[in-house]
Amino acid sequence: MALSNEDIKAISELLQPIKEDLQEVKQRMSNVENKVTNIDSRLENVENKVTNIELTLENEISVNIKRVAEGHLDLSRNLHEALKIDSEKEVLVIRVNHLESELRRIKERLNDIA
Repeated sequence: MALSNEDIKAISELLQPIKEDLQEVKQRMSNVENKVTNIDSRLENVENKVTNIELTLENEISVNIKRVAEGHLDLSRNLHEALKIDSEKEVLVIRVNHLESELRRIKERLNDIA
């Protein structure tokens, strides 16, 4: 059974909308591929930025926080030592006052005896 030119023309006309739809699908797929490529590129940039941030946190910020904490600890120790010296000084002032009072009483007793 051979197809006539009219049959072929009818089939061709029936296939024409399908060809147009396929062309539209191809165009849309091409647009989707372009968008996916663009998204991949942008995602790679974001990954690089995140990696840089992580490295900065690990290598700079964490180290600097430790340094500040150690400096704070040293300041705290120095303050504690300074306060300890002040505390010792206060105790010595109290002892000197007490000894002066005792010396005054002894002098008064000696003056009373003489």
